[in-house]
Amino acid sequence: MAETLYIIFFKDGAWLTILKGLWATVQISALSLLFGTLLGAALCFLRTSKFKTARLFAKVYIAVIRGSPVLMLLMLLFYGIFARTGLSPLTVAVITFSMHTAAYVAELLRSALMAVDRGQVEAARTLGFSKYQAFQLIALPQIVRIAKPVYQSTVINLIQWTSIVGYVSITDLTRVINTTAARTMQPMITIIGGMLLYLALSYIVNAIFNLSDKPKRRKKVMAK
Repeated sequence: MAETLYIIFFKDGAWLTILKGLWATVQISALSLLFGTLLGAALCFLRTSKFKTARLFAKVYIAVIRGSPVLMLLMLLFYGIFARTGLSPLTVAVITFSMHTAAYVAELLRSALMAVDRGQVEAARTLGFSKYQAFQLIALPQIVRIAKPVYQSTVINLIQWTSIVGYVSITDLTRVINTTAARTMQPMITIIGGMLLYLALSYIVNAIFNLSDKPKRRKKVMAK
């Protein structure tokens, strides 16, 4: 068993190839999360805008993107829209997953915003707070608290979604695992190893979110 594991994951620098694939997955996920969150916040702003055209644009965008398979979107952008632009596959992948993530982030932010008690914001305004101050000090902390669990799931889902980038010739973790399985003729062990790596990424995400909760827990303990 030990010899089989060595052949699959270490022989001839196999672990370096796996690390490169893992890095590609992390890179695409991190960049897509960053840009997807920013775009999602902008879409949420448009979705709740006073202007009907802006609301309609955001609503149609969210409906189309959420209703379309992310693989189809990736192939459309790579083999169609950006086919002759010279953009690298990794760049197109980041654009694709940013667009896809933005649709989900926009909706979760909108839901969190609607869940905030508007009476608290109005009360802050009557006490002399500006509109920006009332949002920053009253509404925003509640939006973050409400949206956080769903956002955490969105991050994990994003990491899993990136497993399809091999379709546009990106050597990510999934593609490396598939290649290694074919080379070693040990698909079960190799795929289980790949699943464990994806699981490790999910646990790292959970750990980061849990760490962000610790300061709040300490404040509650000190308050008691």
